[in-house]
Amino acid sequence: MTDDARHLLVVAHTGRADSLEAGIHVCRRLIAAGLTPVVSDDELDDLRQAAPDLAPIARLGADVDPGDLELVIVLGGDGTILRAAELVRACEAPLLGVNLGHVGFLAEAEREDLDATVQRALARDYLVEERMTLSVRVKHGTEVVAESWALNEATVEKASRERMLEVVVEVDQRPLSSFGCDGIVISTPTGSTAYAFSAGGPVVWPSVDAMLVVPLSAHALFARPLVVGPESPVAIELLDRSQGSGVLWCDGRRPVDLPPGARVVVRRSPKPVRLARLAQRPFVDRLVGKFSLPVDGWRGPASEERSRS
Repeated sequence: MTDDARHLLVVAHTGRADSLEAGIHVCRRLIAAGLTPVVSDDELDDLRQAAPDLAPIARLGADVDPGDLELVIVLGGDGTILRAAELVRACEAPLLGVNLGHVGFLAEAEREDLDATVQRALARDYLVEERMTLSVRVKHGTEVVAESWALNEATVEKASRERMLEVVVEVDQRPLSSFGCDGIVISTPTGSTAYAFSAGGPVVWPSVDAMLVVPLSAHALFARPLVVGPESPVAIELLDRSQGSGVLWCDGRRPVDLPPGARVVVRRSPKPVRLARLAQRPFVDRLVGKFSLPVDGWRGPASEERSRS
């Protein structure tokens, strides 16, 4: 691939001033390096309105096919990264996130590292890590009414605040338990630090192939979070006696209405999301850094080995 054929997509939360400014800065850096940055139609309008002199810029889909993308530079928090993953779901381009939000668990770099991150992207100086995703199908009777996917989680939730869902959970095509609840989160290991974590689920290392099933405010004796093997399909059925309808969210996006009788089937997807990493770091270091976990008093393996001698 020659430099003049390189296509880097820039995704920014252009509704926020800091992210818009960062998007303009990155586009100018790419142009200065002889590349034409690629952006989505929505973001192109915002970028050109804020910086009329910004040129040239290519539009994703109209000027550049998603399959021709080399890399996606994402400027924002985890929500922006999830939106970027949706934009390029059909291609193999990895996502390189620069955190402009709060936790930014999926991001690889922070705001102060923006210029260095762009330079690493231009030099193709990064590793690629694959993350498991979910394939989600909604059925009503024998008819498939919707299909989607998720990087973090698929969530079945009640549509009305005052109404509870009555569901039955199925694993490996066998019934596990039925109960009333506010909803159920089915998460990947990547999503174990997101909604599933807030709902009381365990943190699962990204290297573990598994799906998490985490009930939300369940009225049941057996409603503990489950860790299910990656080849075991999980289904949630909204029972006909359910007091109200539900809604399916995939990564907090792409809502699908679920009437009583609907069935949501979640499996491991054969297509992962690819994340660009600037360094090989233990996942525990990411946990400590992102959640500001206290590690005072740790003396490390060397001290432990000395104490045994």
